[in-house]
Amino acid sequence: MKAFYARQSLDKKDSISIESQIEFCTYEAKGENYRKYIDKGYSGKNTERPKFKELIRDIEQGLISTVIVYKLDRISRSIIDFANLMQLFHNHNVEFISATEKFDTSTPMGRAMLNICIVFAQLERETIQKRVQDSFDSRCRKGFFMSGNAPYGFKVEPTVLDGINTKKLVADPETADHIRIMYDMYSKPDISFGDITNYFISQGINCSIDLSRSQISQTLKNPAYVQADLDVYEFFKTQGADVVNEAEDFAGINGCYFYSGRNATESKKASIKGHTLVIAPHEGLVSSDVWLACRKKILNNTSFAAHHKAKNTWLAGKVKCGKCGSGLMYSPSSNGKSYFRCRKRADSKSCEGCGTIRVKEFEDFIYCEMVKKLGNFQVLMGSNPKANPKLTALNVELAQTDAEIEKLIDSLFGASKTLMSYANSKIDELDAKRQSLAKAIADVRASSLSQESAESISGYLTDWETVNLDDRRLVLDGLITRIQATNESVHIEWKV
Repeated sequence: MKAFYARQSLDKKDSISIESQIEFCTYEAKGENYRKYIDKGYSGKNTERPKFKELIRDIEQGLISTVIVYKLDRISRSIIDFANLMQLFHNHNVEFISATEKFDTSTPMGRAMLNICIVFAQLERETIQKRVQDSFDSRCRKGFFMSGNAPYGFKVEPTVLDGINTKKLVADPETADHIRIMYDMYSKPDISFGDITNYFISQGINCSIDLSRSQISQTLKNPAYVQADLDVYEFFKTQGADVVNEAEDFAGINGCYFYSGRNATESKKASIKGHTLVIAPHEGLVSSDVWLACRKKILNNTSFAAHHKAKNTWLAGKVKCGKCGSGLMYSPSSNGKSYFRCRKRADSKSCEGCGTIRVKEFEDFIYCEMVKKLGNFQVLMGSNPKANPKLTALNVELAQTDAEIEKLIDSLFGASKTLMSYANSKIDELDAKRQSLAKAIADVRASSLSQESAESISGYLTDWETVNLDDRRLVLDGLITRIQATNESVHIEWKV
């Protein structure tokens, strides 16, 4: 049977409709039976499209003899994906026809021409992406407000900048005072993030942001709040920032926008170097001396690595407070026993805590629950669980997708309609891709457990006393997503 494949990213005046594509394909079918596969609202950048996947499955099952498309970029814009697709067609004796380009995949010249065309299709996609990024960078450097939500203490209102409609920040009377309190407190040498949180709680101040250490730190580092003068200019210059404005623009009145640099090697949360600072049209909330005192104090703080290797308990990172959802940390005591404590309670006392949970007793309980879960498997196996290349690839792709989404979300205020339309559709496409990747990762993990890991996990559980800490963590990760616990209840989210 012949297969028609049609795809349309956006319904625009200058794009060919699904119906027109099918008409071209129908002519090439010459009256023979066919089956239609249609993906609307999906990009050709990759193969994460539902009907395309269905087409591939039908080809692998030998149901399709010929694939017909209006134009080859309907089926793929990636030369790597297209090369793999042509190999799949060859392996299953499937003929490929492009209705408007008349390619014959049975000859070397036809295959060469296909590859040349797909290179230009990929070039077109990358050119559009670069145009969007260039537009974003241009607006950043002109002082446009480029994010969707205003920083705490501000609200947004419409304005015109360089003849373009955009938005700017204005102080919110109530929450701006909260920001000033945070800065005034932290600028004093003996005040910590925890002291700020405790003050807000004790005074009954209703602050809508999370008063965790990390959130307060990010808030106090934001140059949107500073009344930027020459001292601020010198600070960012010496830290390696790309400062767009000249020194004379730093008059001690306006705040700043701090945007991710295109060539920066670290995120702007971790480092200033290589990122872009530009004077903003709004007025700052905090004097430069107070802002710099806070910023330099944060720079001198001892940094805690986000991902320490577990050395005290194999449950590290998996067990969360049943009250607030924060991680439970290992805490030794003078009586020789160790306990789990709620990190949020330890940081700011803003959670009532999980109660008394002894580490050794809790580890024994979780071990027994894992044994029960795998009660049907009694196979001993001495080797370590093997890494799953497919799972690794999916996780890498998911991380890349998250990074693309972060760059595009709410990034084109004041952009042209064409660029805005492209950005919005791109965000929708990436979000759909992310959901698909998350599901695929879950499926692979479940499949991996049922086919291989269950046997080795059962073996590890049988010889638990001789298994080292790292291997215990591998077993835990293979079975459990996370654990929520208090001294009264335990909820385990299983992967199987």
